[in-house]
Amino acid sequence: MSSPILKLIAQRIALGILLLLAISVLIFAGTQILPGDVAQAILGQSATPESLANLREQLGLNDPAYIRYFHWLGGVLTGDLGTAMSSGQDIATSIKGRLWNTLFLAFWAAVVAVPLAIILGLIAVRYRNGWVDKLISGLALASTSFPEFFIGYLLVYFFAVKWQIFPAISTVYDGMPFGERMQAIALPATALTLVVLAHMMRMTRAAILNVMQSAYVETAELKGLSAFAVIRKHAFPNAIAPIINVVMLNLAYLIVGVVVVEVIFVYPGMGQYLVDHVTKRDVPVVQAVGLIFAAVYISLNIIADIAAIVANPRLRHPK
Repeated sequence: MSSPILKLIAQRIALGILLLLAISVLIFAGTQILPGDVAQAILGQSATPESLANLREQLGLNDPAYIRYFHWLGGVLTGDLGTAMSSGQDIATSIKGRLWNTLFLAFWAAVVAVPLAIILGLIAVRYRNGWVDKLISGLALASTSFPEFFIGYLLVYFFAVKWQIFPAISTVYDGMPFGERMQAIALPATALTLVVLAHMMRMTRAAILNVMQSAYVETAELKGLSAFAVIRKHAFPNAIAPIINVVMLNLAYLIVGVVVVEVIFVYPGMGQYLVDHVTKRDVPVVQAVGLIFAAVYISLNIIADIAAIVANPRLRHPK
């Protein structure tokens, strides 16, 4: 790789680290300014002033906010996410299985959504302004108009309640057979696929159509190549950078945007874990999950930026 490419990659990585650090400050500050007393929430209204004071001292709530932040950040950097206030369990141990479940769900949703979105985008470009293009674009627009919970409840009603093909509650556990696990995640994975599919398809179509206006594409058409050959060999490879960006952004959404879908299907992932502990006002868990979501989102955006940089021929072959 040339020096300009390495410099740009290093800048993106450094910017991502700084952004993650800034987000950690916002997450910590946001949880600290929440109304109510954490000690009171844990011990209940019947707690004595002495027990409340002892718990505040034990949790370090009497220390200044900046000291508590650096103590928390230092723990995160060493792999110590703290202890859940509501259960006393180690957060890192509890999150491990939940994170794997969320990644498993997002992976299979992406396996379906990404190729399908690209293929539909190519077909829409091939038959642009025709009835096929209008049908695909119309269905994509309708799909993006529906919120996640609406799609989720529709899937539950038809496939779980009315036709009884898949379970309404996506229960998974360690050691579960692969086939049963796939059946359990079928509905939440479908919901996530429908949520991100339309956006990726529309952006793929727009990126390829933008390239189709180029002179070298017109030259390829004048050589007598078929319309699909022109799109596949000339337009699509040169539109890959913006398509990669869109795909990575939607992959990030599949991981950090699963909260609503996991709650609807009672799926034991990170989103359900977060909601459960928000209701209990378990601040360390909320901080840990929020930071993990932010780290995943920023990391995938950095990967998208790096892929776009490497895929740019003007940077790979500067004059």
